[in-house]
Amino acid sequence: MDAVPGCRALMSLSTGAEILDIPDRPRCDLPVRTYNSTPSFIRRFLLAPLSAPRLRKRVAALRPDLAICAMPAPLDLLMATVLRRLRVPVVVVVHDADLHPGDGSRVQMLLQRRLLNQSAVAVALTGHVAARLREQGLGMPGAGAAAGSVPRLMRATLPPLSFGVAPTAPLSHGGPLRLLFFGRLLPYKGLDLLAETLARDPALGRRLAVRVVGQGPDDPALAVLARLPAVTVENRWVPEEEIGDLIRWTDAIVLPYREASQSGVAAAAIAARRWVVSTRVGGLAEQFRDEQLALLCEPDPADLGRTLHRLLDAPPPLPPLSVPADEQWRRMARSLMSDLRTALHLPA
Repeated sequence: MDAVPGCRALMSLSTGAEILDIPDRPRCDLPVRTYNSTPSFIRRFLLAPLSAPRLRKRVAALRPDLAICAMPAPLDLLMATVLRRLRVPVVVVVHDADLHPGDGSRVQMLLQRRLLNQSAVAVALTGHVAARLREQGLGMPGAGAAAGSVPRLMRATLPPLSFGVAPTAPLSHGGPLRLLFFGRLLPYKGLDLLAETLARDPALGRRLAVRVVGQGPDDPALAVLARLPAVTVENRWVPEEEIGDLIRWTDAIVLPYREASQSGVAAAAIAARRWVVSTRVGGLAEQFRDEQLALLCEPDPADLGRTLHRLLDAPPPLPPLSVPADEQWRRMARSLMSDLRTALHLPA
């Protein structure tokens, strides 16, 4: 946000945020203690009324004109309450309008809904999410928490997301194509589709080196994948500083999702000039609409297999990244801030 004319950005992060432990850590102007387990969340939630006055003083000292919640979390209601009492408008970036199977709990989505009802603006990253929010009544008359208030609904984009130095070109290692599934290992991510695709086509497996990396519960699909000779399954938490190495290792990212809002993993792949094989579900088709590096298929093992063969036989040419990822984020920030200034009558 410091790249936006007339705007100075201040950042508030959890004291336990992993990004604060890396060598090139960002400046944190307002560290806030949150939680690291269910019992600690319950304790922090119950003690929220007692911690609010001190938090209000700390926020007031920063004198913010606007607050943006970039990733909604259960304790954000405390911060939103403090900001509302200070008459600071709150903007919430909504990544998911609905719970995905195995992703969080109904309480989490209920808290997000209450947070949105206290906000001035909700920002959706895809039209898919925006449409679902409208269906749920967001941005419609009577949806606001305060009398006469109506949370506005805006759109923004998810630009390519860079993790460190740009890697070498895909396939420059000289071996079989390296295919990476990366992220939380949850049911909606379609691991069963990937497992069936590779298990039913041994010839495909012989042309690939596949890594499935992320954290999630034990699942039959993971067991099937682990038994395949071309596949390595790493069910573990991946620290922030390791993500760049994973992207550098791979030639292509696979997203065999059964449903999705958008994909941050794909945004990282695009920034690194990696191919993406994705199912055509949710907001993914929209995210990859004009992306030459992406190959889309139906959420079906046969079509996923055909698309992977197509990637192997005729990989799309690598177009130059005409605008660096960092500059695309600056452009998105400038566009969003321009819209927010107009909607909320903020000073230029």
